[in-house]
Amino acid sequence: MSALDDIKKYVSNPDEAVMASMGKTYALALSNADARQVSFSDPAELKTVRENFVKGKLGVADSDADIDAAIKAVGERVPGHKQRLTVYYLLADHYGKLGMFA
Repeated sequence: MSALDDIKKYVSNPDEAVMASMGKTYALALSNADARQVSFSDPAELKTVRENFVKGKLGVADSDADIDAAIKAVGERVPGHKQRLTVYYLLADHYGKLGMFA
């Protein structure tokens, strides 16, 4: 299933240009099958999402606890295998930062 098809399960009208841009931005990471998924059971993985994506890429300055709560909420919203681009799209949307990828 493509990342766009996956995100359509959670967002009624996703921005396809944003998804394409995110796909290009993270193409290297997504070339690794293991890196295509976010493991919500791995604290180190969640820390990486918080530090590298939410804080680093999106520039969010909220407390770690608040960011962790947002990440957890996305994890609860997306059952089963969590595609990285879906998680990133939902987090960027949560923080109003989709425009960074437009």
